[in-house]
Amino acid sequence: MIANAAREAFSAAIDARRIEEAGLNALQTQRQLFFDGWLLRLSPGSAKRARSVNAHFGSSLPTDAKVDRCETLYASAGLPTLFRITPFSTPADLDAVLDRRGYVAFDHTLVQLVTLPRSPLATPVASELEAVRAAAFVDAVAALRGSSRLERDAHLERLANTPLVTRAVVVRSEDRVVACGQLALDQGLAGVYDMVTAAASRGRGLATAIVADLLDRGAKCGATHAFLQVNEDNAAARAVYRKFGFATVYAYHYRARPSECR
Repeated sequence: MIANAAREAFSAAIDARRIEEAGLNALQTQRQLFFDGWLLRLSPGSAKRARSVNAHFGSSLPTDAKVDRCETLYASAGLPTLFRITPFSTPADLDAVLDRRGYVAFDHTLVQLVTLPRSPLATPVASELEAVRAAAFVDAVAALRGSSRLERDAHLERLANTPLVTRAVVVRSEDRVVACGQLALDQGLAGVYDMVTAAASRGRGLATAIVADLLDRGAKCGATHAFLQVNEDNAAARAVYRKFGFATVYAYHYRARPSECR
């Protein structure tokens, strides 16, 4: 976590709730519904944000009854019942209610922010870094992650239907994609997503080159800040982002029943 003074400086520059809103906007799916202020997303795939309950808006019904309903809906969709817990979750005791019901916390994630523009630390090699369309990008991500066809198709549905301006880039080596990342622009905020590098290609500065490209594009498109989400235990990725000045603004985690933490 960053120091209080640094956190306050970031908060003064951009409201954390606005970052959370942009993060929700960047992941669009037709498989969702609102339930008494909770946004229930039921898109299959590896992205937990696309298949979890986001209790971001007002809530008036009894919490236990709402959790019961969520369990029924997610079971019907063949998905684990997953809750994404942020500092903005409502009601405020949702985390405690889920804990009482036996839901365990996992995948602690940091939401980090940096002010743009920043001088890029690496100049991507034109022959290596390539901008691609959504379908080609999703194929690349699926290959790098080992995604199933169902997960790949759900990812494409989300990216192909977003109303936001995006940029997706890949790095190839011997005609094979070895790294990728994408950017979504939302009213002055540039969100960095889907950063993946093949295990055999790590340590070559590819992630740094991709982030540099994406931040440069965000700044050129008028973004004043960039943000991203990174697992707290992903030291390698955090080291890359630290080079650009990214610092934590807030954190979130997931809760699920012990057999469904995936």
